[in-house]
Amino acid sequence: MRIRSQDDGKITVQAIAGTYVVLLGMSVDKSLVNGLLGFAIERVDHTEGERRFLQNPLLFQANDVGNTPDHSTRRNPVQEFVWGDYAAKPNHTYSYTVTAMRGTPARLRAAASVQVRVSTEDPDDGTHGVWFNRGVAASAAYVDRFGNLNPADVANREAYKWLGRGLEEALTTFIGQATDNRFALRAGMYEFKWSPVLDAFKIAADAGADVQIVYHAVPKTGDKTPAQNLAAIKKAKIFDISKARTNTTIAHNKFVVLLKNGKPVAVWSGSTNVTEGGIFGHANVGHAIRDGRIARAYLDYWDQLKDDPKGAKLKAFDDPPPKVPAKRPQAKQTPLFSPRTQLDSLDWYVRLAADAKQGVFLTAAFGLTAEIAPVFAGQKDYLRYLLMDLRDGKIEAMRREPSNVVAAGGLKAKGGFKTWIATELQRMNTFVDYIHTKFMLIDPLTDDPIVITGSANWSDESVQRNDENMVVIRGDKRVADIYLTDFMRLFNHYRLRGRAKTPRTTIEPAAGVPEAQRGKLHLKPDDSWAKPFYVANSPEEKERLLFG
Repeated sequence: MRIRSQDDGKITVQAIAGTYVVLLGMSVDKSLVNGLLGFAIERVDHTEGERRFLQNPLLFQANDVGNTPDHSTRRNPVQEFVWGDYAAKPNHTYSYTVTAMRGTPARLRAAASVQVRVSTEDPDDGTHGVWFNRGVAASAAYVDRFGNLNPADVANREAYKWLGRGLEEALTTFIGQATDNRFALRAGMYEFKWSPVLDAFKIAADAGADVQIVYHAVPKTGDKTPAQNLAAIKKAKIFDISKARTNTTIAHNKFVVLLKNGKPVAVWSGSTNVTEGGIFGHANVGHAIRDGRIARAYLDYWDQLKDDPKGAKLKAFDDPPPKVPAKRPQAKQTPLFSPRTQLDSLDWYVRLAADAKQGVFLTAAFGLTAEIAPVFAGQKDYLRYLLMDLRDGKIEAMRREPSNVVAAGGLKAKGGFKTWIATELQRMNTFVDYIHTKFMLIDPLTDDPIVITGSANWSDESVQRNDENMVVIRGDKRVADIYLTDFMRLFNHYRLRGRAKTPRTTIEPAAGVPEAQRGKLHLKPDDSWAKPFYVANSPEEKERLLFG
């Protein structure tokens, strides 16, 4: 949901509501920029009858005193033109009063104010259900709630509930729709070890549903996944309904097809592996689509997988006809499967991004591969946002292009923050620490957005060697808003953290980091922060105009 409000041309705010996030894009007339110290944001929750100011993790240095300083935006206004309410709840109505603040840090005064009222989305509207986990287990928010405890050691599964943000429940509920012999489930799984989900399949099968699962079992030196999958399957007593997939490079799918009376009616897909780390650790999304045509396409694909075909046979099925479109698809949803003979699907994604008019947003778990890199090459009139799992040398090269805005979850380094993850959260995650999603948004704030989402990483291996699935969704503003708001939640979290010079910042836990190494960021005491947002064609101006 998107709502824009303006007050006498002096200040404008656009609210973009997802499920658990509301983004606020602000802009002010140039006459207010001189002396602008930021924005105070007051929220009224009309559903629960609560009023408060949003918090700012950064403080004016003058306010950074004591162990529990006031972080409200009333005293420490946000010095950004895009800000998020990350404590919103689904199906709630909120009003936000955004006030431009001037004066001095010690004596702030209101210059102009505007109010916007918006309602958050239900995660599931009956056609598309979209669930993002929090994906920031290693953050101060986790420590504030649960200390340095392993989630498994927190009573009543409260840490798991907070980290999963409904993702686990959505998946088990999707499986749980198969309540008797009218239903069937067909699943393709990569990492398949989290017992509550495996138990849900067992419950469905015991209830009379026809349940069949294909799982990754490719023998490879150093890969413990096949053995761990098999052990979990045996423990859950679903060995007789599970088939090993061995004749591929990686059986990387994570999908479930629901059938009723022999007809496919819905599919669960996305990036989430059925593991503790997948559901609760690094950032992931689960996406349910209730569309018989899309469910049929996934079922037909699964029917090929069940006999464990070799690559050539499966490619013959996955390859077009029909060929992927030259530009934007005509259909509302277009499924694509791997392995394929050519890189036609990946080439299509690049063409779609090149044809963008407003912006491109992409998450890359394993870095920016050569195949997808052209999306971020050259100068554009719009911004391209890239969110990666780890920061490496390629990121600095990407940042030098003024059309690109880049953030990453962590550093390729030892000690500090990564040590805290390893010792205190027991390394829930495998292969990827922070960002595991694989999606691209093209022109998400227009009336014709494109969302590309699924299991495949942006690489030739994903397209030509692995078992993978993706869906291209066109024209669904609700889906685009949910994806965009959670993208920006993660992006802004890691962008702010990345601006610090040490592993310790104002939004990270201090465990294991000497006091002398703890860098702090503070708000600017003047309007210098705002000036770049009014430089013609600067990245900052483009972001202000895009969101505000």
